[in-house]
Amino acid sequence: MKPAVWIAIAFVAVVIGAVVLSTPGTQAYRCRICVTFKGRRDCRTASADTKVRAHQTATMNACAQLSGGVIESNQCETTPPDSVEWLH
Repeated sequence: MKPAVWIAIAFVAVVIGAVVLSTPGTQAYRCRICVTFKGRRDCRTASADTKVRAHQTATMNACAQLSGGVIESNQCETTPPDSVEWLH
């Protein structure tokens, strides 16, 4: 086989491995966070290996929908969430 085929196979294997490792079933903590920023509200769920990382990821995901640009993202991410729900 050509080297390009082997590179493509390796790339697909890495992507599949990353998806398997990042699935919620392998993460110990899962939470749903709702944030209101500039009059808009969004809720997102995230999973991670630590509570802090799950909380941060859910907050960042919600703020990504609510803000435009780095400055607004940082402001949104420091806004206290409306609710935090820890899921099983």
